[in-house]
Amino acid sequence: MDVDVFVQTSLYFLALINPPSKVFLLSSMDPPYSRAELLKVSVTATSVALAILLVLSGIGHVLLHEVFRVEIYSLQVAGGIVLFIIGLTAVRKGRFYEQDFHGGTDISIVPLAAPLIAGPGTITAAISFAAAHGITMTALSLTTAVAANFLVMLMSLWIGRILQRLHAFGPLIRITGLIVTAVAVQMTLSGLSQWLGPLLSPVTTGS
Repeated sequence: MDVDVFVQTSLYFLALINPPSKVFLLSSMDPPYSRAELLKVSVTATSVALAILLVLSGIGHVLLHEVFRVEIYSLQVAGGIVLFIIGLTAVRKGRFYEQDFHGGTDISIVPLAAPLIAGPGTITAAISFAAAHGITMTALSLTTAVAANFLVMLMSLWIGRILQRLHAFGPLIRITGLIVTAVAVQMTLSGLSQWLGPLLSPVTTGS
């Protein structure tokens, strides 16, 4: 196993999963979660999201290509556009989601598992990396990134209190949103380059 690729891929997935958005959501519940409730929600969301990502990384390419006749570069462009909208929302409004959630609401599946963990960007990257680097490398990187996010979720109440005292929630979400937006642009450009490459190569050869 290429350790450098594993580390880079894991960090890339972690950036797409975006732990600060989970901290913001979990720490802003009213009334606040107890430790037991936080653990239950975190375990459920993490388990469901990881299952979704692993399944799609394993069969996503075949499903897209053989059933829907969709190429990877088309998924990258579409996923990049959706991720760009999410990141732009965070930059403009200081939040990654539109709806307000309150204590007593089961958020473990929606929006935590999907789309905040297994979101369009993470799903697109999982399928793309599986096609490029193999399912084993992708599964290990996904599991590592999701596990790191799980640990952050367990500490979200403590982290949230610190960020609130420092009045750092808004700036952190907006900075993270900017990074997500940049990743989305790169994902879209990568898909476009794969699409346009074969079309432009005859022109380049002829010139």
